[in-house]
Amino acid sequence: GVPKRGTKGVEMKHPVTQRLYDYWDALRDGRPAPDRSEIEPGSIRSILGDTFILELIDAQTYRYRLAGTRLCSLHCRELKNRNILRGWSEEDHEALATLLAAITEDAAAAVVGLSGFTERGQSVDMEMILLPLHIPGEGCNRVLGACVALEQPYWAGMHPILSQTVKSVRLIWPDERPAFLSSSMVRRTSTVPSIRHEAGFVPASVAGSGRQVQHLMVIDGGKS
Repeated sequence: GVPKRGTKGVEMKHPVTQRLYDYWDALRDGRPAPDRSEIEPGSIRSILGDTFILELIDAQTYRYRLAGTRLCSLHCRELKNRNILRGWSEEDHEALATLLAAITEDAAAAVVGLSGFTERGQSVDMEMILLPLHIPGEGCNRVLGACVALEQPYWAGMHPILSQTVKSVRLIWPDERPAFLSSSMVRRTSTVPSIRHEAGFVPASVAGSGRQVQHLMVIDGGKS
């Protein structure tokens, strides 16, 4: 069966992303998302260097409000105030923008497998987690995240990551019927039509429209 949110069935590849998910999941306590004000940096001190918070500015701009020191070191630059949607191919940019819309509008959580590349062609595989944060009166316009290298490359901190590609996506929904795939929202998913359930099911409203983006996979979550 499909793992439900709030259970240990949601597995990450890296302990940092797993730790942040477990912290966020406990904090929200059955709600779609916890409030931004509930995040206590001291509670996740050991992973703060890999974590970040994004602010939704518009559909194409999700700006780093905070970015951990290890994450900035991996990119060889200060990430604060930069748009996380910079530095991707057109296809991946569209997929990530759609993904971030699902997080901020529908309170989905996401685990993204990605590869980063330097100008020398060196690559590093990373795992990123994106989790909605609620602000009273404004909705889920903040995203709590972490991004960590699965294996630390010897060149980390010396050669900046200039481009990134998405390898896999897992979405974990706050309820059993994701609004993201409802017929009223097909327009938003038309650029990522191969979003499918773990069992390979593609909703008829999404299948066959737009361009294929084969590396996307959705794992639906259940109600907590």
